[in-house]
Amino acid sequence: MLLVQLTKDGSPLLEPDLAKSDCLAQGGEIEQLTIESEFLDEELRFRVYTPPCYAEQAQRRFPVLYLFHGQSYNDDQWDRLGADEAADELIASGEIEPFLIVMPYDRFSRQPSRDPFGDAVVEELLPWVDAHYRTLAEREGRAIGGLSRGASWALHLGMTHPELFGAMGGHSPPIFVEDSGKVRGWLDGIPEELMPRIWLDIGELDQRRILDSVIWFEGLLDERDIPHEWSLFNGAHTEEYWSSHVELYLRWYAADW
Repeated sequence: MLLVQLTKDGSPLLEPDLAKSDCLAQGGEIEQLTIESEFLDEELRFRVYTPPCYAEQAQRRFPVLYLFHGQSYNDDQWDRLGADEAADELIASGEIEPFLIVMPYDRFSRQPSRDPFGDAVVEELLPWVDAHYRTLAEREGRAIGGLSRGASWALHLGMTHPELFGAMGGHSPPIFVEDSGKVRGWLDGIPEELMPRIWLDIGELDQRRILDSVIWFEGLLDERDIPHEWSLFNGAHTEEYWSSHVELYLRWYAADW
């Protein structure tokens, strides 16, 4: 894959000389990177997808989508599920604006209070990405999402840092056990102007405890009249389920970009 990127600055989606450029056909590019971390006992590992024609548009800045993998998987999961190929196709067709995708690796399986991954993402990864890529370094140009345990992280960070993320998506999301007593307070504490756009989906054949968790969370949003997208699809807690919805997810994340 090869990459090019676009920004949200009022300019056309593609500059005239790029509309017929080979860079669109070549697609985006994925880099595997690591940075030093004061929160983790080893380097923080992650992948960065840059969109088609990123290099050819050196004056533009781009939105960023942070996508988290599921438990027992790693930072290649969204890559394997086809997130980059789907983004390439949607960008090349002009259906969505180009954006970066950052896919960090969480090697633990613990609750947030015992997993420094969230602190590393917020305090180290976000600033590093904004410093090393041409990003729109503001909440309106930044979204967070994940599947399974990664969805738990996306909702956790989206609710605790609404000043950083304009949208948060949970795909088959079990709410962290230790978060369950805090969610009401987090939702009630978010000012209306900082409430992220919210997406929730799950397969009807998913594990009962996960279904119950997301239905409970969606009920809290309903009680508070918080706008959100909610879908109960066919399928189970499998990669086949998530891969079949990747294009739908990306369209939603990019809708306001």
